[in-house]
Amino acid sequence: MKPNPTSLPDLHHATRLSKNENMIMSLIKQTFTLLLCLTWIPAANGAVPEVPGAKQDHPIALVGGTIHTVSGKTIKNGTLLFIDGKIAEIGGDVNLPVNVEVIDVQGKHIFPGLIDANSNMGLVEINAVRATVDERETGRFNPNVKAHVAINPDSEIIPTTRSNGVLLCLTAPSGGVISGQSAVIQLDGWTFEDLTIRPGAGLHINWPLMAAVSDWQLTGSAKEAGKARDKNMQELEEFFNTARRYDEARRHDASTKIDLKWESMRDVLAGKIPVIATANNANQIQAAVAFSIRQKVKLIINGGYDSIYCTDLLKQHDIPVILGGVYRLPRRADDPYDLPYEIPSLLEKAGVRFCISSDGRFGASMVRNLPFHAGTAHAYGLSMEQALRSVTLSTAEILGVDEQVGSLERGKDATLVIADGNILDIKTNVEAAYIGGRRVDLSDRHKKLYYKYEQRIDRAAAAKAK
Repeated sequence: MKPNPTSLPDLHHATRLSKNENMIMSLIKQTFTLLLCLTWIPAANGAVPEVPGAKQDHPIALVGGTIHTVSGKTIKNGTLLFIDGKIAEIGGDVNLPVNVEVIDVQGKHIFPGLIDANSNMGLVEINAVRATVDERETGRFNPNVKAHVAINPDSEIIPTTRSNGVLLCLTAPSGGVISGQSAVIQLDGWTFEDLTIRPGAGLHINWPLMAAVSDWQLTGSAKEAGKARDKNMQELEEFFNTARRYDEARRHDASTKIDLKWESMRDVLAGKIPVIATANNANQIQAAVAFSIRQKVKLIINGGYDSIYCTDLLKQHDIPVILGGVYRLPRRADDPYDLPYEIPSLLEKAGVRFCISSDGRFGASMVRNLPFHAGTAHAYGLSMEQALRSVTLSTAEILGVDEQVGSLERGKDATLVIADGNILDIKTNVEAAYIGGRRVDLSDRHKKLYYKYEQRIDRAAAAKAK
């Protein structure tokens, strides 16, 4: 609605004002006009950000679709009823309440929302623009850094990600030796509080190299590299020992002065927050496991390229692996070209707990490809059941949110995807999605640009036909 012209200052009498007053009034008019333009232009062009879904206020039943529960059997021609954001009933024959909204999904497939276990979602918008990068702090040891408080809920990457069925992510800080604490987030909400479902999902450690794996990684002699490794490990060990001494002091004397850095380590030492160690080489993985045993902390391996050579060790101590995607190059010249694609199936055969991530190295913009990582792993030997589980329930179990999300079961969040085929197939289209029972907007910048340039092609074709 245009402003009432009478509400603007009467500038027709400005000649009676002093020169300075005239300048001030002119600036006021220009500023007012600019604000009006900024208000009107987005609405006129339809460039309105996707609005978070409204809270579920009535029962909803999805009827007639194929329900992939992940935790149990697949239900054909089934019904899924959710009330107040939670799954109330699921099965082939469900009694529906009187005021239920019935949605016919015959021929469609219902999946749990996919979960990516390693990303910087909401922390980085454009890598080349420093002002949009908020994933790391200065310093080498930052256990007090909390990723969830830095999330940008208005990120353009969030809608493009959930359009492909990925409805939850682990978003993690980076840099230094101890980067900080990650969070499990759902990809819909007004604020970071709305998005966050587990704030302290893990303490991230970039595990030091135990040995140079190629000549180009050596900045000096092998002896100097060994000294640097020993120094890094000594500093890491001492950091945890100091944190433990602080924890003991706090437990025995409540008046002990609080230090936020050491305070943030207490839940890690108590086993409430796991250590997520980024380690790809076998000697890194072995060193991280040995460290977790000495320090008596929970451990998750992130990256895990060489985890196939440490299966007995990982199984013995029940240490899960977050695989850093399958779309990566072999790390060694004598590795088979398709080894990264086969690692998931090799871990499945060995009985190691694992999940697949989209590989955080490439940033949040690539998280949308998560289902295709799992689909490719299936093409190279991973069972279809485990492939789907590796991006849903297995991820939820490893990240400690499996009582809330990860599968379609009674009592869990109604966080789910409706698609026209197998969610791991690149040809499949996601047609609808719910997060906690809220219908989420599946429009995004990619779709808007597609529609925009589709009009250009159509208009060019019409002009040519005249």
